[in-house]
Amino acid sequence: MKKIDVRILLLLAAMAFGFVACSDDDDDPDPTPTTSKVVTVEGDLTGTINWSADKQYLLKGFVYVTDGATLTIAPGTIIKGDKSSMGTLIVERGGKIIAEGTQTNPIVFTSNGPQGFRNRGDWGGIVLCGKAPVNNGDPQIEGGPRSHYGGTDAADNSGILKYVRIEFAGYPFQPDKEINGLTMAGVGSGTTIDYVQVSFSNDDAYEWFGGTVNAKHIIAQSALDDDFDSDNGWNGMVQFALSMRDRTVADVSGSSGFESDNDATGSDNAPQTSPIFSNVSIFGPLAKLTTSNVSGNYKNSMHLRRNTALKVYNSLFVGHPNGLLLDGSKAENNAKNGLLQIRNCILSGNKTFFSVSSSSTTMTSQEVADWFLTSEFANDTIVNNSSLGLNDPFTLTNPQLLPAAGSMLLEGGSFTNENLQNSFFSQVNFRGAFGTENWASGWTNFDPNNADYEAK
Repeated sequence: MKKIDVRILLLLAAMAFGFVACSDDDDDPDPTPTTSKVVTVEGDLTGTINWSADKQYLLKGFVYVTDGATLTIAPGTIIKGDKSSMGTLIVERGGKIIAEGTQTNPIVFTSNGPQGFRNRGDWGGIVLCGKAPVNNGDPQIEGGPRSHYGGTDAADNSGILKYVRIEFAGYPFQPDKEINGLTMAGVGSGTTIDYVQVSFSNDDAYEWFGGTVNAKHIIAQSALDDDFDSDNGWNGMVQFALSMRDRTVADVSGSSGFESDNDATGSDNAPQTSPIFSNVSIFGPLAKLTTSNVSGNYKNSMHLRRNTALKVYNSLFVGHPNGLLLDGSKAENNAKNGLLQIRNCILSGNKTFFSVSSSSTTMTSQEVADWFLTSEFANDTIVNNSSLGLNDPFTLTNPQLLPAAGSMLLEGGSFTNENLQNSFFSQVNFRGAFGTENWASGWTNFDPNNADYEAK
């Protein structure tokens, strides 16, 4: 019986081999064994590089898209960062990244951790270095990468980030020298930043170090430190920006929605930090003034300091311990002379609405309030968030982002200010990031810790 079984098995094997052989083209070589779907990426990338959605890519250490190189990433591709080496993707001056997903098939940069066990700081993040003007010479990027940034080409093009998610990134490689979720350093206006979600960053969600790059449809979710940080002479434009916060998690340095400086010392170096924001919704940790278990490290909706000349219009700032902090005489004087502007904006649900630094000799908190509420500026303060007509933007894993029918936010948008006379801005009727259309639909993920990112 054993002999019969062996013969039968041999016969069946031979028949199977013959079937497979006959089914192949006789001219084809023997098939190459299937390789792993996870590709490890390290060191310098040169020339033309293409990443496809049928593979996953694991960043180990500092991965550089070097001068003259172009990295193109197909829609739906998943890129992970190695934790032990703090995998980080750095696009150097002269390099380009073309990461253009779609609404239904976004590109995802995320943690290499297993489903349910991902956390802030699981990898380094994305750093773009360009040749646009900065106000601090020829600086090296914060946090340790070799790369320098800045130059004289305001229209420099570092590529495209569109329909892209960046999750669980950011790392303090050195004290006060961190890599953020998305760092843009000297990035020029030829670069496209549109439909980008940065979630669970271990430092700022977005930080701009000089440059002229613009951005639309950007989301900051549950960052550790600030949501939108601007420094070193950035002069770009942003429209439609959202931030949401985990009420229990904030940085010991003090977390704010906006933080903006001309530079670290508040110098008069040119170009002056003067970005233009419109249609921003900043949702802090306080859904209500009585919200409990809020980290004591939360500070301001806006912390404007060190000679910044930031400008913001048609925007909503909700639920921080303090609304607006004008910090230092230079920022205060910029507000008085119109270099720093806040127009047609709402502060809501703050425990205090206005403050100045303890060393201020230029303005009092009452004078900041009087300035903000100047009638021609069309700003307002709202005590209770319930008056805004929101649905529920505070439930982080399933936020209801559109204002309710009849909300005061659905009207009142104004684009008459001279700083908004640019074709970049869509002239909409609403204030805040959303009107009646949910531009975050389809490509975002507000619960990425539980997403299935395993290679199939």
